[in-house]
Amino acid sequence: MIRVTENFRKIQDLLAKAAADAGRPADHIRLLAVSKKKPLEAILAAASAGQRDFGENFVQEGIGKVKDCGRDDLTWHFIGHLQANKTRAVAENFQWIHTVERLKIAERLSRQRPESAEPLNVCIEVNVDGEEKKSGVSPAELPTLAIAIAELPRLRLRGLMCLPAIRHDFDEQRKPFAALREMLESLRASGLTLDTLSMGMSADYAAAIHEGATIVRIGTALFGAR
Repeated sequence: MIRVTENFRKIQDLLAKAAADAGRPADHIRLLAVSKKKPLEAILAAASAGQRDFGENFVQEGIGKVKDCGRDDLTWHFIGHLQANKTRAVAENFQWIHTVERLKIAERLSRQRPESAEPLNVCIEVNVDGEEKKSGVSPAELPTLAIAIAELPRLRLRGLMCLPAIRHDFDEQRKPFAALREMLESLRASGLTLDTLSMGMSADYAAAIHEGATIVRIGTALFGAR
């Protein structure tokens, strides 16, 4: 677990450098540790080093970690594809979901979010590259979906998320992130109060930060290969 602590510190330095290169304050960028398929011990090591946000892709695995971690100062994000029959479990156990792409799912989450809990923070997943095998709402359908979700009572629409096609050139990596940022700006101009761009991972976080990412999702660089 010493390696996790070392990796966390290195990532913090890399994110701060990327922010400085982009002319942005480092504290405007939130590290989301992607902890799927990683043992609870690794999560607790990262938490001890100062990490607070953790992302899980699988409902039951994530809930087990939420219940077993023994800490109430961590924020849990669901970042996987969500089936309709598992919305209640996410609504009851997570603080964020980044992958809403259908109004039906959002409506179920709103109905099932406990009244005693704060509203569930939501990001809409956008299929920025129009890939057939990837989830996400199309850019053309995004405005209608965003307006509908923003009106649901137990949700708080925070922003947008994307998982673009793999690109290796820095300038090419920036293009889908720039497109998502422009979509967020357009929604703001229409009257929606949004503050989150969940974009960028271990291989392209710097490009995402240059285009305004507020949450970057890092797994391998922090916890090692799965």
